[in-house]
Amino acid sequence: MSRTLRLAKIYRTIGEYRLDELVDAAHLPALPRTLLRMSPWRLRAVPDMPRGERLRKALEDLGPVFIKFGQMLSTRRDLLPEDIADQLARLQDDVPPFPPQQAINIIERALGKPVADLFAQFETEPMASASVAQVHAATLHSGESVVVKVVRPDIEPVIQQDLALMFTLAKLVNRYVPDGHRLRPVEVVSDYKLTILDELDLGREAANASQLRRNFEDSKRVYVPRVHWDYTCRSVFTMERISGIPVTDMDALRARNVDLKLLAERGVEIFFTQVLRDSFFHADMHPGNIFVDATDPADPNYIAVDCAIIGALSESDQYYLARNLLAIFRRDYHEVAQLHVECGWVPPDTRVQDFESAMRAVCEPIFERPLSEISFGQLLVYLFRTAGRFDMEVQPSLVLLQKTLLNIEGLGRQLYPDLNLWETAQPFLEEWVAARYSPQSVLRRLQRHAPSWLEQLPQLPDVVMDNLQHARELEQRFSVQQQRVQKLQHQATEDTRRRRRHLVAALACGAAALLAVPGAWQQLAQAPLASWLLGGLGLALLWPRET
Repeated sequence: MSRTLRLAKIYRTIGEYRLDELVDAAHLPALPRTLLRMSPWRLRAVPDMPRGERLRKALEDLGPVFIKFGQMLSTRRDLLPEDIADQLARLQDDVPPFPPQQAINIIERALGKPVADLFAQFETEPMASASVAQVHAATLHSGESVVVKVVRPDIEPVIQQDLALMFTLAKLVNRYVPDGHRLRPVEVVSDYKLTILDELDLGREAANASQLRRNFEDSKRVYVPRVHWDYTCRSVFTMERISGIPVTDMDALRARNVDLKLLAERGVEIFFTQVLRDSFFHADMHPGNIFVDATDPADPNYIAVDCAIIGALSESDQYYLARNLLAIFRRDYHEVAQLHVECGWVPPDTRVQDFESAMRAVCEPIFERPLSEISFGQLLVYLFRTAGRFDMEVQPSLVLLQKTLLNIEGLGRQLYPDLNLWETAQPFLEEWVAARYSPQSVLRRLQRHAPSWLEQLPQLPDVVMDNLQHARELEQRFSVQQQRVQKLQHQATEDTRRRRRHLVAALACGAAALLAVPGAWQQLAQAPLASWLLGGLGLALLWPRET
């Protein structure tokens, strides 16, 4: 589809759902306001549905790329009104599958062999179809059951085209929508571009899954399917086929007498383990990617798939995040404000007292409710929104963290409505902070860095000598430059004195010439203006000057 046709479809969809009603025309400049009022959209009645639902349905009609964008946008609750964010969160990856023969062609082209040689059995009917890829069941010649994920054919040009249009729309929103700049639409589209282009690389997703599996090798809390690397590349991803109960199938979980309270608490534990211990967390933990292994209902565990989106925090962000959360638990708003300044989440010139007051105004009404009713994720949303008033630049990693926490909390409350996220998380956070700065932990970090330090140690004397030599050279250069400046200043002073002497001599010669002419001096003296000019010139030449 050409860009013109695509623009026409977007234009028609905007009119169909009257999304122009989301724009406050009174705040637009004259020309856009006039064009909006003259638009043929206004001849169409506004659909009888809330604005958030209209936006959601419009994105669904525009196809996979816009659906995925709406899903990502729904996580920015720090930027969106609640009603719109709630509707966008309902977007699902439910798109028609592409023909099986196209999937087979992509697999054979990518892996270099016929499907019959690669697999003992390949089911042409897809198991699931999403916006970027679809999944087929298969069996290896070794007898192992696998699933094969295949990227949609020719999806990248469509994505690039839609991204270009999204950037155009984002710039228009930034310019013409009231408070549009606060929504940072261009930044949001830029983040989305990185996310969706990464999702096109199934080799990257396979590497993420492999890393996450290795991180939990010694734990039964979560299981990640094994990657079959011989059948995996950029456009094809083959992994072990798993068997589990979808985490949203509450009837099946209750029928198996699964300990739902324990399952919910383990979800919180897994999240904080990924964030704080590994700094490598699954950032797309929506229910469709989570299954439950209920082999032992009294000891249930999770199975995680679809590792396309992974978040990571730096060591400093890990530390400051843990301390911020603990300070929030204790309602120590002064420490929260100080930590935001220390870690650079807000500008260094932020007044701690002002930020502390803003944090208190946000948190105190929330803490008046029972802890089991407080949404941890929503509190983070409010904190980020408040920090935005102090020019806090929200990092993509923190946005992913917020989104994942919202997913985990929603999942936990669905499994066990009385889940107290605070009681579950606080001991974990306190233990992590204490362990991080225990003598054993410090010693382990020293041991980890010791090889690098020892490797550089023999070079230390040379580095010190080089730095000393460099300092001496700089000092010598500075001394030479200083001498040149002094010489130039002295020369300029001499030139000024020389010009003054020449002018004085010229005046003397002129005066002598006037004296030599009978009556000339008397005539000149009778001209008051000339006298003043000569007197002023003489004073200017004879006035002492700084040297």
